[in-house]
Amino acid sequence: MKFKNKLITLVVAFLAAISFALPSQVNAANTDMVDTSNHNGLMTYDNYYDMLVHYGVKAVVQKVSEGTTYVDPTAKYNLASAKQAGLYINGYHFARYTTVEGARAEARFAVAAAQSAGLPIGAVLATDVEASEQANNSYAANTANNKAFMEVVQAAGYRSTIYTMGSWVGTKMSVDKGWIADYPYNTSRDRYTSHHAWQFRSDQQFAGSYGNFDVSQLYDDFFTANQTPSPSAPVTPAPSQPAKSNVASDTDYAQTGVFKPSATVNIRTGAGTGYASVGSYAPGESVIYDHVYISGTYVWARYLSYSGRYHYVALGVNGGDSYGSRSSNAQTYSHTYYTVRSGDSFWSIASKYGISMYTLAANNGKSIHSLIYPGESLYI
Repeated sequence: MKFKNKLITLVVAFLAAISFALPSQVNAANTDMVDTSNHNGLMTYDNYYDMLVHYGVKAVVQKVSEGTTYVDPTAKYNLASAKQAGLYINGYHFARYTTVEGARAEARFAVAAAQSAGLPIGAVLATDVEASEQANNSYAANTANNKAFMEVVQAAGYRSTIYTMGSWVGTKMSVDKGWIADYPYNTSRDRYTSHHAWQFRSDQQFAGSYGNFDVSQLYDDFFTANQTPSPSAPVTPAPSQPAKSNVASDTDYAQTGVFKPSATVNIRTGAGTGYASVGSYAPGESVIYDHVYISGTYVWARYLSYSGRYHYVALGVNGGDSYGSRSSNAQTYSHTYYTVRSGDSFWSIASKYGISMYTLAANNGKSIHSLIYPGESLYI
């Protein structure tokens, strides 16, 4: 959802800036809803809670899929974080379909992706229709395709609507009540009050969050229906009844080794579940650590990321279950390798290891526009 009207004059841009500086102005847009995707990375509880408290955001729409092959790798984490922060959660699918059968296939794929990501039944799963495939299609074909997509989604228990740009409404497709993107603010306000929502800018920034965000004003309860927000503190569930430990808690050791997780473990900014989660390690990967901490319930390993910052992973329960295997022979692991999984991108992999995606691509003789495939091994 990165549609932008490039015909903005300096005068209009200046007037728009003034209108945003005066939120109490009559007819001023409300930042009711934000949409997120892998372009914004992993969004934490704190990111969403800040949007809620300081900007009035009450709903989020997270990208879950695209076409029939792409699942957004940030969807599950971001939806969970937004729900914990007390926001209404919804999803969208970026459409590539050109036929009715193609639309139905993408809808089935989108429903499966949404369910896997934890999007609750009854939430909105919108279709984002703005690609070149639809630009080259007829009005009648786009209208029929969108109808077919939404029918499959609605049969699965989700509600659906069309996201598209204002210039396409009534010209490239029929849109009864949709979610319409049209900028700049001053020339588009009050044009879409008969629709569910109006996306009025794509360059909103939030303190502590990465990149630009698309934000929308809501005109009804379509994106906030069928849910009761119940904010909760961001926690990692502790294993039930861990064995009592003979090891003193809150101690640390200067140990060097290699940890190979047997289950997915979170990467945190500190040795404790109260610290922010910035990624994860999955079975088959390895972590070279330089220090071990015993802090309360868990045993933690520390490693220096390529960004120059320390990160931490839980090795297991203090005196209880281990989350993987450890080896003291770290010298044999002079390099780190990552096995590409479905849905990965240079951005998501680089973020996990705290390096630039440009560096990651260059380390492997590629550019950030190169294709990577599941099963491929990348040098970190």
